[in-house]
Amino acid sequence: MAQVAFTRNLQRFFPDLEETEVPAQTVAALIQALDQRWPKLSSYLVDDQGRLRRHVNIFVDEVIIRDRETLSDTLHADAKVFIVQALSGG
Repeated sequence: MAQVAFTRNLQRFFPDLEETEVPAQTVAALIQALDQRWPKLSSYLVDDQGRLRRHVNIFVDEVIIRDRETLSDTLHADAKVFIVQALSGG
């Protein structure tokens, strides 16, 4: 199972958000599985067409994913995934 960690700023919207393990073979499947555990989490990560939002990055084994459109990047069984939601402001 892929190990998934998040930046802390997402906890403001999902207080019980924590590092977790998810059985998924692609980033798209991973986001769907996370949304089942934390309903509406996907709306912070992807837009209405399922594309990764501009202010979100996902790293798999410390490498940023390539496919921001369909999220087809594959995950191996022991992948380490880090989901980052950028902050803006001054």
